[in-house]
Parts: sequence; structure tokens; C-alpha cells
Amino acid sequence: MTERISIGQLYPNAVSPATTRRTPVQQPASTPGIPNFQQLLQDQFVRFSHHAEVRLKERGIQLKPEQLDKLSQAIDKVAAKGAKDALMILGGNALIVNVPNRTVVTALDGNSMNEHVFTQIDSAIVIA
Repeated sequence: MTERISIGQLYPNAVSPATTRRTPVQQPASTPGIPNFQQLLQDQFVRFSHHAEVRLKERGIQLKPEQLDKLSQAIDKVAAKGAKDALMILGGNALIVNVPNRTVVTALDGNSMNEHVFTQIDSAIVIA
């Protein structure tokens, strides 16, 4: 009863490295002047950092869909002016936004804004 056991060989024939390589997924070529879907999606939405989400919950700040639309439009305006980090006053609340990433970094309510010094911003906008 001697049976031969092979350890370390799963395939009866050797597999060459050339056949096991994965080919990279080809991204569709984008036409100049026409943005791809991912770029459009990224440009349309406003993101919130974890820190901003915590501050919104702590301070009881709730943004309505109309306010998010206004915020998105304001980000577009300050981006057109070349802003990087902007203070945005929206409905009595202050939001610090990283403009290139379209990300709200932190949020303050009206009470927290009193005598607060805002640093590391290069622009400000009051959203009506």
C-alpha cells in the first residue's frame, strides 16, 4: 500500500508565468472636452469628512437637500475663483470646505461661531 503523494502541485501540467498574468482593465478613452462618468460624479456631490459628520451630529446641524444644492453651487463659484479652502456661511452655520476635493472638513453652529477665529482659509462666501 504505497501510494505516491505529491505536495505543492495542484495542476497536472506546469503553469507558465505568462499565462497567469492578469491583464489590466482598459479604461475607455475619454474624448477631450467630454468628462467621463467618474469625473462627472465627483464634480456633482459634496462629501463630508468623518470629523465634519461628528461635528454636525454633536451640534445638531441638519442640512436639507436644497441647502446641499446651494452648497454645491457655492463650491463651484469659489472653485472658479481658484479657492482651495473656503469658509461657507449657510443658514447660520459655518462650514469649512476643501474646494478641490469638494469635502466639508468641519462645521460650526451659530453659537460656536461667536468670537471664533477661522484660520487656514483663503476665501469666504455667504450663501443666501
